[in-house]
Amino acid sequence: MGRALVAFVSLVCLAVGAATFSPTTAVGRVVLDRPPDGWTRVQDPRPRPLGHLIAAVRPGRSLALHSRPFGRVLARVGARTPFGSPRALGVVATRHGRWLAVTEAGVDANRVVWVDARAGGLRYARTQLELDVDLSSRTLVLRRGHAVTRRASIGVGRPGSPTPTGRFAVTDKLNGSSYSAAYGCCILALSAIQPNLPAGWSGGNRVAIHGTPSASDFGRAVSAGCMHASDADLRYLMRIVPLGTPVVIRQ
Repeated sequence: MGRALVAFVSLVCLAVGAATFSPTTAVGRVVLDRPPDGWTRVQDPRPRPLGHLIAAVRPGRSLALHSRPFGRVLARVGARTPFGSPRALGVVATRHGRWLAVTEAGVDANRVVWVDARAGGLRYARTQLELDVDLSSRTLVLRRGHAVTRRASIGVGRPGSPTPTGRFAVTDKLNGSSYSAAYGCCILALSAIQPNLPAGWSGGNRVAIHGTPSASDFGRAVSAGCMHASDADLRYLMRIVPLGTPVVIRQ
C-alpha cells in the first residue's frame, strides 16, 4: 500500500476514474425549479422515476453536510474526493422537497447526512444500476432495475472486523496497481468506513471492493472489512458502474 493511500484507505478496503454528469440521461431529466416560496424542489417528468438519483458537486463549489434537514453542519466537502475523483453522492432519500439524504465517508459514522438542494452547487444524473452485497452468502450482485446482470463470489470481513452493513455509494474508481499488488487490478472505493479495525491496525479505515492475489479469498470471511473480488469482475464493474452508484450491504 502506498503511503499516500494509508491516510484514507487500507486493506479494509483501497488512475482516478472520471465521471461526467448531465441532467439528461436515458431514464429522464432531473429538473430544479424555484417556486414562489423560495424552496428548490427536485422533480422528474415521470410519476415514478426510474433509477437512483446521483448528486454531483459542481466544480469550484462546496457543499454543506447536515446532521438532519435544517440541522447543524457536520462538514463541508468540495467537488473532488481525497483521491481526486469527481464527488458523486448517492441519494438514498428526500424530505420536504429540498433535502437529500446521502452518504459520505467518515461523516457521522456510516449514517446518512443531508444536503440542501436549494443551496445550489449540484448537478444530477440517474442510474438504474445497484450493487447488492449479501454478507451471509458472500456474494455481490449487480442489478439493472430488477434484472441481475452479474453475480460474483467475494471475500468479506472476518469475525472481529466484519464488513459494515448499510446503504453506501461508489466514490472512486482506482487503479489497484498504483497502490499495491495486494489490490489486484482495480479498486471501487465506497462511502463507508470500518468502525471495527483489527487490533494493531496501522492503515486507514475506508471500505472498498478490490482485487486480491489469493483466489482462495472468494466465498470466505478473510478481510479486515473490504470485499475481495476477481479481476475479471472488477474490470467489468469499472467499465459499467458510474460514480455515485448505490451499494447496499446486508448481513
